Amino acid sequence: MMTGKIVLLSILCSVLAASAQVEELASPRTSSMEWNLPDQSPRGLALRLAAGDAGEGYHVHDGFWSGTLEKDAPILLEVYLFEGNDYRFSVANTDPDSHLALSIFDTWGYPTSADSSHGASYSTAGISVFRTGRYFVRLIMTEGDKADACMVYSYK
Repeated sequence: MMTGKIVLLSILCSVLAASAQVEELASPRTSSMEWNLPDQSPRGLALRLAAGDAGEGYHVHDGFWSGTLEKDAPILLEVYLFEGNDYRFSVANTDPDSHLALSIFDTWGYPTSADSSHGASYSTAGISVFRTGRYFVRLIMTEGDKADACMVYSYK
């Protein structure tokens, strides 16, 4: 009789533990930077900018850069681009009082003739690559103190 109570108690404990794990998995977890919130994160904003290119045949690359930008302290990112492809880079943050600038440079550090646009808290630039190689993307905050930002790119 005692072993039957122990078995019943262990089954009850197992069920309670499993339900606690399911409840824990069901509750949303966000990081301190909350990069994955679709409408509020810098990454979500950058992805929405890049998604606008999807109608033109662009594919969003699955990698991204994220970090904190400070006024007049540029970040230089090295990217490897392939001849014959068109690329569009999008950077965004959530501070409406900041202004971002995004520029693309070739292997030797010369600015490329890139298409670009910018507004409050975002900037985009595009390039058609005629020579495979290293290129550099410069991100800079021209107005505002500092803010978390994210850059993504798309290609076709």
